[in-house]
Amino acid sequence: MKFFLTRAAQMAAGLFLSVLSVSALASPVLTTEADVAQINTQAIAENAPGNWLSYGKDYREQRYSELKHINKDNVADLGLAWSFDTDFNRGLEATPIVVDGVLYLTGNWNVVYALDARSGKLLWKYDPQIPREWAKMACCDVVNRGVAVYEGKVITGTLNARLIALDAKTGDKLWDVSTADTKTYPYTITGAPRVAKGLVFIGNGGAEYGVRGYVSAFDVNTGELRWRFYTVPGNPADGFENEAMAKAAETWTGEWWKQGGGGTVWDSIVYDDELDQLYIGVGNGSPWNQKIRSPDGGDNLYLSSIVALNPETGEYLWHYQETPGETWDFTATQQIMLAEMEFEGEPRKVIWHAPKNGFFFIIDRETGEFLSAEPITTVNWATHYDKETGRPVEIEAARYLDGPHVVRPSSMGAHNWQAMSYSPETGYVYIPLIKALFEYKDVEDYMHHWGHYNIGVYLSQPSVGDPMLAQHLTKTLTTGALLAWDPKTQTAAWEVPHKLTWNGGTLATAGGLVFQGTADGKMQAYDAQSGNKLWQSDTRVGVMAPPVTYEVDGEQFVTVLVGWGGAFGLIAGMEQSTGVPPSRVLTYRLGGTGELPANPEKIRFDPPPRLTEDEAVLSKGRDLYYAFCAACHGTEVISNGAVPDLRHLPPVFHEQFNAIVLDGIMSKAGMVGFRDVLDEESAYAVHAYILERANLDLESRSQAEWWKNFKNWFYTQIAKLMNLLL
Repeated sequence: MKFFLTRAAQMAAGLFLSVLSVSALASPVLTTEADVAQINTQAIAENAPGNWLSYGKDYREQRYSELKHINKDNVADLGLAWSFDTDFNRGLEATPIVVDGVLYLTGNWNVVYALDARSGKLLWKYDPQIPREWAKMACCDVVNRGVAVYEGKVITGTLNARLIALDAKTGDKLWDVSTADTKTYPYTITGAPRVAKGLVFIGNGGAEYGVRGYVSAFDVNTGELRWRFYTVPGNPADGFENEAMAKAAETWTGEWWKQGGGGTVWDSIVYDDELDQLYIGVGNGSPWNQKIRSPDGGDNLYLSSIVALNPETGEYLWHYQETPGETWDFTATQQIMLAEMEFEGEPRKVIWHAPKNGFFFIIDRETGEFLSAEPITTVNWATHYDKETGRPVEIEAARYLDGPHVVRPSSMGAHNWQAMSYSPETGYVYIPLIKALFEYKDVEDYMHHWGHYNIGVYLSQPSVGDPMLAQHLTKTLTTGALLAWDPKTQTAAWEVPHKLTWNGGTLATAGGLVFQGTADGKMQAYDAQSGNKLWQSDTRVGVMAPPVTYEVDGEQFVTVLVGWGGAFGLIAGMEQSTGVPPSRVLTYRLGGTGELPANPEKIRFDPPPRLTEDEAVLSKGRDLYYAFCAACHGTEVISNGAVPDLRHLPPVFHEQFNAIVLDGIMSKAGMVGFRDVLDEESAYAVHAYILERANLDLESRSQAEWWKNFKNWFYTQIAKLMNLLL
């Protein structure tokens, strides 16, 4: 269930998120001398230090900047140069592309902004007018990881699976193509396009809903489809697109194609300009639970694999599967980093990869040969990888075939999409580490519902009565860290713990620094060698996106997008102490004196009385809430505030509950109706559960301060103990 209201409603009620953009698409000519027409394959490969020309800076995706005007000796003098408020206040994940003094980036709902890199002045804006109803099909917020810039064009993918090219100087649309049949499968795009050799490479999302994954290449000048490579086989009765699909089909069982199979290429796509190969990271199965999609087992190629393709034809070259027969949402879509290293006495061109499953992989990028895999955090689904076979050695209970099993890492992974970086000076890879667990359990009487989560396991975890205890458990059982990993020794060099998980991506610089934003609203700089924190600035809201750095007129700047959300940010159920500010672009320079305004006041409406105390009804409501609502509105009905907190709704929304939840009277604001999966009785149960949690929250907040302080201390101890036991 998704309540997404307009800014007017937010101002009137003092509560809700603005999601409807003013669609005045201004297109002034740039006032800078940005020669974006010269950005091509050669320019991206040459990696000019002062610009940031591709998602990972260049084709190696190491996110290392040679700039060192800002360094360990003076970073304490870093201050805010300027900030720019986007149109919304949801999570931001994009990496800005910087070309000669102009930033190109995306905000929520795929709005593209071009900003003056010196001042933050808006140069132009393009709104693709995404139907708000399509937010229901986005597993992980209305986010996007950015644009590509190539030969004078800014290219962006959209939430409703379109690919659009804009004139980089004016923002005018040049072409607009559909990348998927969204009537057959509920596809989305959240990844940043990659561009090389005159082609735009893009994948899609949607495996939680039931889709068939693929990656496509489009002509950068016309938008014409040039090739498509599927990552899972289709119905054998229809024949196979190529030999790679025929071979893959031998590793599947049952009738997987009826639910798509999954395998979406929703993030990492990397062109290797040295070897002229394209590498794609392939996602999880659909459903997650292999017992449902492939009942007699099998490796299920090419799920959770890195696949190498010919960039001009899409022809299969090689693959390495990191998690055979995956059944935990352990994607391999995380950042693919290209490097050279000496391995066992021989020079190798390698891929460094830290996917969700908790291991750091070294793979020969010429052949796909497995070289090494070592755990970067606590892992309990496998003990190690066999050096001869390159396969994991799983523990017996890991696949939860005989009952629920608590697995580390969780479905969020030990490392998710948040970008890692590498410093050639230290030899370390800097990884935004996630430490979490998840209890996997089969869904009883599984049914596939088009356009809804179809994962084959329960999202709900064991119930917690007191909202305060729920918060403590969330923040203790799911934590994060900045990890410096040495690929040469396959060991940790150092680790800096964070208060929360789901922190931002990283940036390494020649100034001896590593930059990272945090989930609790800080932008920080660390000594790249030791991990000592050297600088910090308050961002007023959690940070997920990775920073970039660039140079204009001889001055170095550091820019990061701030706004917390995404998959974990929505479902985690971490309540904020204030209202949610606009999501912003923040840019820092030495001697900057800018300040951010205080966050808006948090406003709550007291709930109506409980509908019932019938435990059977409340239990049913909880199950339905987690099946259809929790992914957006949060665990235990606790929201981060960017999506409305259902415990604190104005009375009118409770009065109109069925009209909203069943009939979709707020569809144009993003809250579609659920009558295809819920009836009046089910809606009553969901409403009853929401009001139960709302009244528990009210009662908890009304308690005496001394009692709340005691509970706070006591629940902290309980959470720590449970973390040790689990």
